[in-house]
Amino acid sequence: MTEHGKEDPNVLKGYMMMLYFSGTMIMFDPSRECIYDFWTRGILKALPVKSSNPEFIRAASILRESTCNTLNKQSLMQEDFRRLFGNSEKQLAPPFESWYRNMKGAEERKKLTDELIAIYDKYKWESSFRGRVPEDHLGVELLFLTYIAEKYAASGGNEKTERGYEMVKYIDSHLLSWLPAWKEDVGRYAITHGYKGIASLLTASVEDIKSMTLMNLRGAEV
Repeated sequence: MTEHGKEDPNVLKGYMMMLYFSGTMIMFDPSRECIYDFWTRGILKALPVKSSNPEFIRAASILRESTCNTLNKQSLMQEDFRRLFGNSEKQLAPPFESWYRNMKGAEERKKLTDELIAIYDKYKWESSFRGRVPEDHLGVELLFLTYIAEKYAASGGNEKTERGYEMVKYIDSHLLSWLPAWKEDVGRYAITHGYKGIASLLTASVEDIKSMTLMNLRGAEV
C-alpha cells in the first residue's frame, strides 16, 4: 500500500512509469542506453513513489544494490534476459499468463487470448505487437494496465467508479493470478539483481495500484 492514503494522480503516474520500465525490460533485450540511464546514472536509486508494501520495499532495496556494480552490466542483463525470457524452448521464467495458469493446450490458450482481446477491444485498445507477441505476454498485459489506469485517472463520477472496478477485476484475473509465481521463478533463476528487482517491483506496483484504487473507490462510496 502506498504511503499517500488518498489517491494522488501523480502517485498513479509514478506507478505507471515503473510498469512501463519493467514491461520494457521483460519484452526487449536490454539496450546500452537503458542500462546507462537506469543503472550507470543511478536513476533506480530513487524510485518515483514510496510504499509501505513489503514487496515494494524489498524491490527498491534489490534495485539499489543492483546499481552498485555496473561493470559488464549490459552483457549480464542481456544474458539474464535470454535465459529467463528470450529462449523460446528453455525459458526459465516464461512471461506468459497461460504458462503459469497451466493452459498448455491450444484450445485453452485460444480461449484466454479471445478473452483478453475482448477486454482490450472494449477499451478500443490494440497492442502494437498484435500478431507478433502473444496477447497474454506480461509486457502486453502491463501496457494495457497503464492504458486503463490513464483512462481511470482522467475520468470522474460514475464512469471513474466503473473503470476503477473494471481495472481491479483485470488486475485480479489477469495479473495477480500468476505474477507471484512468476516473480518467484525470476528470483530463483536470475543471475542479476537487476532482474530480481524488476520482478519484485512490477509485482508490488500492481498490488499497490489495486490497493490504492480500492481505497479510493470505497472512500467515494461513503
